[in-house]
Amino acid sequence: MSNELKAIGKKIHGSNKIKSDNGKDTSARNGRRNACIADSTINGDIMAEITLLSITSNAEELIEDAARTCYQSEPGKNIKVGDLIKKLIKTGHYSVLEHASAVFRLSGCSRALTHQLVRHRCCSFSQESQRYVKADQFDYVIPPEIYELNKKNNLQSETGFVSIYKDQMKQIQGMYDFWKKSGLKNEDARFVLPNACCSEIVIGANFREWRHIFETRCDKHAQLEIRFFMKEILKILSDLSPNVFDDLKAKFL
Repeated sequence: MSNELKAIGKKIHGSNKIKSDNGKDTSARNGRRNACIADSTINGDIMAEITLLSITSNAEELIEDAARTCYQSEPGKNIKVGDLIKKLIKTGHYSVLEHASAVFRLSGCSRALTHQLVRHRCCSFSQESQRYVKADQFDYVIPPEIYELNKKNNLQSETGFVSIYKDQMKQIQGMYDFWKKSGLKNEDARFVLPNACCSEIVIGANFREWRHIFETRCDKHAQLEIRFFMKEILKILSDLSPNVFDDLKAKFL
């Protein structure tokens, strides 16, 4: 039976805290960070996860140093790090934000989400390949709207429309398996796979582009799944570089 990942619903399940790899809460300024944003509905062993892989050291100091190069200025005696950044953002001088960047790994998200994400052109992407990786017993995301259909029709959460959706995923798995057994390579058998398939992707972008991504994907008009993933990344970056992202945190979180 295929493992399934329940899509992020109106309430995030699991921990929203930034944690170190050993599971302890830490300062977000040290090392690698995970943000668990959803629980699996089977065995608890599949998690939708965001991992910060890399971020520019002393990002805010670097941005301000670059900006002062433009104006050939020096910080005043009572000026704190971040004061200039706020002025730059307020006046729309975003180019200096491009000197800092961050790289994240997203896992347990749907290919519907990654198809939207890769439309952001000023990023670097590395995604799990369906050409080279077999989709045996593929994991999948269930859109929360399907659970809402059950609620509207007074059906229990794992019956009705949810049960139909799961059966359809099993049918698609059977279709994929059929074509593999018939001799097709992964690159051809994958044509029958759904956008619901879970995927893993690494995305790197500079701070200016991250701000653009948050403006478009944290907005209420964005699809629910990508909105929750991007809001979690916004939480992480606003903790690490508050002067760059706190205005967006106030707007969307």
